[in-house]
Amino acid sequence: MNPTFFPVLLAGLLALSAPAAAAPYTPASGAQVLERLPGRMDATQRELARMRTELAANPSDLARAAALARRYIEQARHDGDPRYLGYAQAALAPWWKQPRERAPAEVLVLRATLVQSTHSFGEALADLDEVVRRDPGNAQAWLTRSTIQQVTGDHAGARASCARLFGRAPDLVVQTCLASVGSLNGQARPSYLRLERSLAARADSPAPLRAWSATLLAEMAERLGDHAAADTHFRSALNIDQQDTYLLAAYADFLLERGRAQDVVRLLGTRTQADALLLRHALALSELGAPDAARQSAALRARFEAARRRGDTVHRREEARFALELAGDPAAAVRLAKLNWAVQKEPADLRILARAAAASGDTEAARLVRDWLRHSRLEDRTLDAVAQNLGART
Repeated sequence: MNPTFFPVLLAGLLALSAPAAAAPYTPASGAQVLERLPGRMDATQRELARMRTELAANPSDLARAAALARRYIEQARHDGDPRYLGYAQAALAPWWKQPRERAPAEVLVLRATLVQSTHSFGEALADLDEVVRRDPGNAQAWLTRSTIQQVTGDHAGARASCARLFGRAPDLVVQTCLASVGSLNGQARPSYLRLERSLAARADSPAPLRAWSATLLAEMAERLGDHAAADTHFRSALNIDQQDTYLLAAYADFLLERGRAQDVVRLLGTRTQADALLLRHALALSELGAPDAARQSAALRARFEAARRRGDTVHRREEARFALELAGDPAAAVRLAKLNWAVQKEPADLRILARAAAASGDTEAARLVRDWLRHSRLEDRTLDAVAQNLGART
């Protein structure tokens, strides 16, 4: 198998959770440190500089442009820095605006990966549909397609896309894809057990794939109420990759639910460039009554206000949670949660919708929660109490 297969295969999935761009921030003084940039001797920056130089020498070299774009996507995931997604788009500039009927398939897959990061899911799926029309064996396109379908709540479509990976992707990729869908659609326990066995049987799989599978197992175990297993899986994933922004946010949420705010502060440290991580850090500080809690909350509020001025709607889930848990504004929280729910329907989206509905008494939001739980058959013990209050569990 091509040694670059796994990073390519995971690129679409990894970018789905890359954080949205942080809003501009005005420092309190000229002495304040805003960001510590990687030095020139940093291995990653040297690698990226070399790849940029090679592409600049021949900007029409599609293979080099695609490789650089994929590398930028991976870096956006790890650093939580959305600027890398813009760099990835710039690397593809000669092909970026080509009609999908004419654009190279490799560009279409990468373009879909990038445009969905701004929640342009329909546009992304249209690009991917064109790829699989031309090449039904394109595993990357099917995996990215499945992931977007899960995010938007199309579980039947996602399962069908996963099935197209059989014989085209490693078994652990196939099993992780199928388990992810099954865990959201009435098959949580058997999906969890099958994936746990698959991961144990393929411990020699590449690190990015094992980290993905372990993170998914942790989230599944948490929804099933098995907190000890969830903690073990989260730690296993962190042992593989301690820089993954999505993983850090997911584990921070788990720790916050368990009342382990101090562990969240230790986990995140100064990793607050990404809005998702700043939110978790601010929530932990608030729970601890830390002196810095108010400043962190103010910084987060400023980021959200700047995003609204830009017309940026990617932050709505995080902003709804900020409004509910930090600003004490359930009316704003439920409004944002409903706007977010219209676009994406992951368990985290349902959680904030349900909690905002309960806090605000919004009957429409409560109905949306009830309808989704009946339709999807989602099993999520973290939602049981609030769902019962909304009449969503019978």
